[in-house]
Amino acid sequence: MRLIIQKEINRIVNQLKHEQSSDGSWRYPFETGISTDAYMIILLRTLEINDEDLIKALVERIESKQQGNGAWKLFYDEGEGNVTTTVEAYYALLYSGYRKKNDKNMQAAKRRILEMGGIENVHMFAKFMLSLTGQYPWPKFFPIPVEIILLPLSFPINFWDFSVSGRANLTPIFILSDNKYRVKTKRSPDLSDLFVSRFEEDDYWRLLQMERSFLSYMKQGIKSFIGLPEYIHSTAIHHAKQYMLNRIEPDGTFYSYFSSTFLMIFALLSLGYSKNHPIMIKAMNGLKSFVCQINGYIHMQYTTATVWNTSLVSYALQEAGVSSTDPVIEKANRYLLSRQHYRYGDWAIHNPYSLPGGWGFSNINTMNPDVDDTTATLRAIHKWVTKEPLFRQVWDRGIHWLLSMQNDDGGYGAFEKNVNKRILHHIPIQGAEFLLTDPSTADLTGRTLEFFGNFTNLSKQHPTIQRGVEWLLNHQEKNGSWYGRWGICYIYGTWAAVTGMISVGVSPKHPAIQKAVKWLLNIQNHDGGWGESCKSDIKKTYVPLGASTLTHTAWALDALIAVFDEPIPEIQAGIKFILQSAEREDWTTSYPVGQGMAGGFYIHYHSYQYVFPLLTLSHYQKKFEISHV
Repeated sequence: MRLIIQKEINRIVNQLKHEQSSDGSWRYPFETGISTDAYMIILLRTLEINDEDLIKALVERIESKQQGNGAWKLFYDEGEGNVTTTVEAYYALLYSGYRKKNDKNMQAAKRRILEMGGIENVHMFAKFMLSLTGQYPWPKFFPIPVEIILLPLSFPINFWDFSVSGRANLTPIFILSDNKYRVKTKRSPDLSDLFVSRFEEDDYWRLLQMERSFLSYMKQGIKSFIGLPEYIHSTAIHHAKQYMLNRIEPDGTFYSYFSSTFLMIFALLSLGYSKNHPIMIKAMNGLKSFVCQINGYIHMQYTTATVWNTSLVSYALQEAGVSSTDPVIEKANRYLLSRQHYRYGDWAIHNPYSLPGGWGFSNINTMNPDVDDTTATLRAIHKWVTKEPLFRQVWDRGIHWLLSMQNDDGGYGAFEKNVNKRILHHIPIQGAEFLLTDPSTADLTGRTLEFFGNFTNLSKQHPTIQRGVEWLLNHQEKNGSWYGRWGICYIYGTWAAVTGMISVGVSPKHPAIQKAVKWLLNIQNHDGGWGESCKSDIKKTYVPLGASTLTHTAWALDALIAVFDEPIPEIQAGIKFILQSAEREDWTTSYPVGQGMAGGFYIHYHSYQYVFPLLTLSHYQKKFEISHV
């Protein structure tokens, strides 16, 4: 077994070294299905930018993902299809001009859309896209008035209570919904035959009708604080515009996100900007820079994951025995050094006493750092802290920022501090829980504790560590698992929580650890691996995938390796699964194990099939094989 494990470690190490970019980064795709591909076609056609090569390439990728029954899915085991994704694909293919309604695959798609309840059943944010491109009626009202942007931090609900992703996507929608902006072209297809029902306009937006009392509450608050004369309204629109413009990244995108940039372009059009304005041209070029190639097809990424991939790979290679002085590691870490943040971002609103020092997710992110990328990068560069004074400065700034980001409840969120007002879950916006809040999570809290425990001299009795452990103990599920917010899902959260607590001195015999171990062993598959469905995310309970994936298996094993002093049979079986499945190519290889929004946004990280098996094999080897030589 030892020789086989080393052989597999060497194979992955060589693969990763070979795939490093010239700047030291790893640029693996951030794959999120076909929605962004479809939206890019719709955007190009709406702006009458005839980039035919790109449009044709996106058409080919969208068609390659269509199922036999005519639908498109978000993940393999979703069922008979996803109505939102299918409408988006159908609309984009028609708008491209390269597919017609009477094409066989298009007829099949239309049948499935109607069988799934019609266009009125798509996700709320797809309805916004359809509204602003003239395919769907705008609602008579929006549940959050634009004037919220003017409310002070002292108001019970204000603009800064929303998460950064919520602000980024809602701000342009405030502007667009205010004047019911819509734009159609001579190429615009007619989607009216996708409606199953014909109700009054408000019925199309029944989600928005559920909480009129919330809207009344907001308006009353705004009126009592600042009144509602017209100039206040125009001031709010101006502030919304400035919020977007002040957060444009160097590549022209709004926060480096496809969705917010897409919406910003339309919002600026509605405010009178020409499509040839320099801001618009730069934004479009920024979106085009998100293009990548996957299996011979062009994919429009939602964002890039370059910092995330690079930090994970650099650390995994070092854990596998690659010297920190190896040119591959040095190039990677100097790239990461160049991506530390020096700008204040929205995070400073709730954390005003810390200097910038975190890292973001994408290649060009300069003002939207997150806790996970910061700990991942600090892991990667930790051996360089004693090599160069510059790395020591970078390290100290990163640690200081990280410590400052702990929530008052003891846990860690992703982007901001204390952005978790429960009342926001009840705003009548689909996915509000995921879009509008940034709560403490088991994955962020566990991984941060693991970093503190294994890579710093922080005392195990330090209040930050004690409060983090307490948060995890208080948020364990009854079955012994933890819910992971940014991965799929309970296996992910449990891995992070267990490895985090073990690293800061919690005994493997602690009842919470033992309960988690029992749960992991109970859900192991007969082939020795683990696998979890994206349905877990939707149903908020563990749902087995019915097959094993390399990444889920690596996470589960890494947790077990952290707990046990000897390689129990279940660990051995899991290691054998990884070794036997290392170069397997089937649907489990590309199954998404990352999530952005339950039921709407899932991520296939192409680096994970290398990073996490490599880490797990390395940890197994260090603990069980080297220690027994």
